[in-house]
Amino acid sequence: MRVPRRSERSSLAGAALSRLTIRPRILYSLAGFMLVFCGYATADSKLPKLPGGPVFRDCANCPEMVVIPAGDFLMGSSDADTSRDLAQITNVIIASDARAYMKDEHPQHPVLIAKPFALGRFFVTREQFATFVHETGYPIGRNCIFLEKNRYALHPDGTWENPGFFQRQVDPAVCVSWQDANAYIAWLNHMMNAGASQPGEGPYRLPSESEWEYAARAGQKTARWWGDDIGWNRANCAGCRSTWGTRSTSPFSIFYPNTFGLFDILGNAWELTEDCWHKNYEAAPADGSAWTSGDDCAERVVRGGDWGADPWIVRSANRARTFEPARNNTIGFRVAKTLP
Repeated sequence: MRVPRRSERSSLAGAALSRLTIRPRILYSLAGFMLVFCGYATADSKLPKLPGGPVFRDCANCPEMVVIPAGDFLMGSSDADTSRDLAQITNVIIASDARAYMKDEHPQHPVLIAKPFALGRFFVTREQFATFVHETGYPIGRNCIFLEKNRYALHPDGTWENPGFFQRQVDPAVCVSWQDANAYIAWLNHMMNAGASQPGEGPYRLPSESEWEYAARAGQKTARWWGDDIGWNRANCAGCRSTWGTRSTSPFSIFYPNTFGLFDILGNAWELTEDCWHKNYEAAPADGSAWTSGDDCAERVVRGGDWGADPWIVRSANRARTFEPARNNTIGFRVAKTLP
């Protein structure tokens, strides 16, 4: 997968992905975890009402979904957006490398989301994925890529159960491939008696890349849904000044949701989409559908950045790619649902 990283990006272009493994730390887990949760619980009562649609869950084991309203937006980056985002990178070498990556975000183009759809409020959690594995006997996929000390390493024993760092049940499931995610979705569709007998049938699915960006932006034209600056403790990334940055994934509901009511839409883990990889947006669909033909369908688009990413990566417009069977401890997913 092509995911930009921190100070060694020019030598890592085209590498597979992720960051740093850690051992569980008891003091960190108790003190830091409680501190952030207490702070969030206090702030939660002051959150504004969200303009996103209704929240629902189809079954006890199903992801909690939020209805995303229809609308239109400009997808990708304009030349002015790229200049704005590059101006925030102080390291000349990183800025040069980032400039090359940002070419993938062009040309900016209008997209119409004609109908509402639903998107998971949270990532599919480790607990939810475990339920799927337990109930179906789905084989545990091994060979997960970790990033340790700013270098990529394939771990033959790496799995969603063993991603190289401590996780809680409410952390996002990572070390999950595009194929694993679709197997989970096929199970959801079968469980909901949606008449689905094959993967790709039924209302649950991965979001398209354009649906993802539309939902991530939540009506904003800034680099992130909260503004242009990365700010303080807005997300889980290497430069986000959060408890978990550079260490591991974080539990859901730690950071404020965007104005559609989506948690961790930026940072924490890259999010799989349905789209095949294309090097730019020339001839991209303008109707919100997934782009599933053309350049390279052995690779799929991931969005959002992760817990080990530099701030310039954690933007609504940024995009990267992963091979369909690849697993990495910075990649997870959230599900979408087609509404009647």
